[in-house]
Amino acid sequence: MYLKDLTLVNFKNHRQSDFHFIDGINCFVGKNGTGKSNALDAIHYLSMCKSYISTIDKQNITFGESFFVIQGNFQKEDMEHNVYCGVKTGAKKIFRKNKADYEKLADHIGVFPSVVISPYDRDLISEGSEIRRKWMDAILSQIDRPYLEALIKYNKVIEQRNSLLKQQFENGFFDRENLEVWNLQLELYGTPIYQKRKSFIDQFVPLFQKYYHQIGETREQVLIEYKSNLNDDTFSGLLERNLRKDTITQYTNGGIHKDDLSFIMNDNHVKKIGSQGQQKTFLIALRLAQFEWLNQQMQVKPIFLLDDIFDKLDNSRVEKLIRLISDNHFGQVFISDTDKNRLEEIFKNVEIPINFIETVE
Repeated sequence: MYLKDLTLVNFKNHRQSDFHFIDGINCFVGKNGTGKSNALDAIHYLSMCKSYISTIDKQNITFGESFFVIQGNFQKEDMEHNVYCGVKTGAKKIFRKNKADYEKLADHIGVFPSVVISPYDRDLISEGSEIRRKWMDAILSQIDRPYLEALIKYNKVIEQRNSLLKQQFENGFFDRENLEVWNLQLELYGTPIYQKRKSFIDQFVPLFQKYYHQIGETREQVLIEYKSNLNDDTFSGLLERNLRKDTITQYTNGGIHKDDLSFIMNDNHVKKIGSQGQQKTFLIALRLAQFEWLNQQMQVKPIFLLDDIFDKLDNSRVEKLIRLISDNHFGQVFISDTDKNRLEEIFKNVEIPINFIETVE
């Protein structure tokens, strides 16, 4: 699978841009502000139906315009597929494949999988648990449609249960039977989500450790721990234990929506003891393992997007990373960088095709 071409209209600073790609390494090069990362973000849109930079679609419309369009053609299993994304102010986002609109965006997730490494990955370490849950959910959603559907339903039930808790608190009346209706649905959708997350981390950690030691320091011991209320309780038991707290706070305090991941290095949180280089290596190893896990599960190589990967990496780690990428194990790769000469030097001994795309203001 690979992306053959890309057309952008009014997408961020791309008023009208057309790109053609090869099934190899594609390098966007140019000064800061010329749209390199935006082009990678557009490719991510065609894969995941959303930006990896801005969560609000309309913020990606070129200033002064009322819409944007992203369109590309994928080659997959000897067939070409056209994917179209259109966002217009005041209207619903349109997403279609081969001229047929999707009824639900979730139906597109996983059709053309992708993995992105970007400067925004630092949020996985520095920010709260929601960021790490979304990262895990995005991976699982690409290969497991029932998981994605259960997650959507679970989040809706949480909203309904929280609304009921608030209503009962305001009315000064507690209806346990009414609350139990939502409890049963939380358990129905939440238990398989927990089980799949736990299984995923068990499979994922050895891959992550392998890649960290390939591009980092072998003496450093790294680990990912899955933190969940359900590790030591059943869902029904968890809800019962938190019932009094829930009625006071008007919020569901226990469940898979509180899950987190601990990123550990040498028995400490990497956020506390990891240098910038170690944290960057940790994050890159996460993404490399994500790529391999998806490839194993789907038997398709995701598109690999590397946005500004050389920042805060020393030459040794850069060389190890490029060596991994260049063995063609990673299929189609997109890289953004400000220094074309540096990329040419890095890839001078690479035998797979390299396509340089220069962006200008």
